[in-house]
Amino acid sequence: MALTAKPMFSFFSPQALHFGRGQAAQTAALAAGFGKRVLIVHGSNAARAAWLIEDCQAAGLSVVSEGCGAEPSLPALEAALGRIGADQPDVLIAVGGGSVIDFAKALAALIPCAKAPLEYLEGVGGGKPLDTAPLPMIALPTTAGTGAEVTKNAVIAVPEHGVKVSLRDARMIPNIAIVDAALMQGAPRHVTLAAGLDAVTQVIEPYLSVKATPMTDALCQAAIPKGLAALRAIVEQDAADAWDDMAWVSTCGGLALANAGLGAVHGFAGVIGGQTGAPHGEICGALLPAVLASHVEKAKAGTQVHTRLMWILDLIDTAFEVETGAGLSALRNWSRDMGLRDLVQMGLDPDDHAQVAQLSAGASSMKGTPFSLTHEDLIAILRA
Repeated sequence: MALTAKPMFSFFSPQALHFGRGQAAQTAALAAGFGKRVLIVHGSNAARAAWLIEDCQAAGLSVVSEGCGAEPSLPALEAALGRIGADQPDVLIAVGGGSVIDFAKALAALIPCAKAPLEYLEGVGGGKPLDTAPLPMIALPTTAGTGAEVTKNAVIAVPEHGVKVSLRDARMIPNIAIVDAALMQGAPRHVTLAAGLDAVTQVIEPYLSVKATPMTDALCQAAIPKGLAALRAIVEQDAADAWDDMAWVSTCGGLALANAGLGAVHGFAGVIGGQTGAPHGEICGALLPAVLASHVEKAKAGTQVHTRLMWILDLIDTAFEVETGAGLSALRNWSRDMGLRDLVQMGLDPDDHAQVAQLSAGASSMKGTPFSLTHEDLIAILRA
């Protein structure tokens, strides 16, 4: 497919990206390049970070740790900042899924800042720019999903308002991303499923975004077929080769969304996640078929977005080995067979569709959607 000519664009990425099995072994040595004091941010199971703590201590580094047991929230962020106080680390290392990495990115950004965290949040907060550059950070993802290791924002739940919003700054992209599929393989099926669907969504939406560039197109064109081909293999078989592919797809998605934005799936996801507390990837997986079906109804033959949509649908048909045009239904049915819940099962009451549609319409991710979606369009997607 031909790339769209663009007069100019910017592209943001980490200073260094280390990809492949075994790359995690150099984490402590890389951290030592930033100083002696290390803050390690891990998930709810601290034992999964024990190897990293031991490596850092063996390298002569002073280590403290902070846990992130759920998707980041403003109260959890404020509590962690209170514990850290004035004892600033020289570098933060995040080892975990997208939630852990986002939590660490927010800490790295806010530890040096003078104002309250809410002052810097988009939407419900002040939306102020960061006072100073974030602290150095290294990100090691343990799921192939969000691509948070290469993005410039952190998604934070604000329970008081029932939404998830972003803390955003181009300088929040981690200095170093280490993508090692050995840290990902063997995750529980429900985690793998949700993360994999998120990874696929995050290479599809930037490719359809009105802010797509030749650079993001190149990433997405290579990653979309590979992600769709790997999805079933990681979920059904825990296949090593497929994990290597999906790890790469996830990173491509992070780079693409950081530079081209997303679309309606993610415009909905922040609002629904804030109201239900359901995992982000699971929400995206439930929404993707309905959003793509809505786009197909609006796309005019002969337009670039129609060409791109037809290419994506053909790839979905092939991945699920179904006749032409049956791929979206096959994707939805397979996801549910593998354990993906629908929006009602996640806790979204159909009576709340109108409110969710209204709130989602103003989400930053909606700015990338290739079509103008009316309030009725948004409600129809939720019903579907």
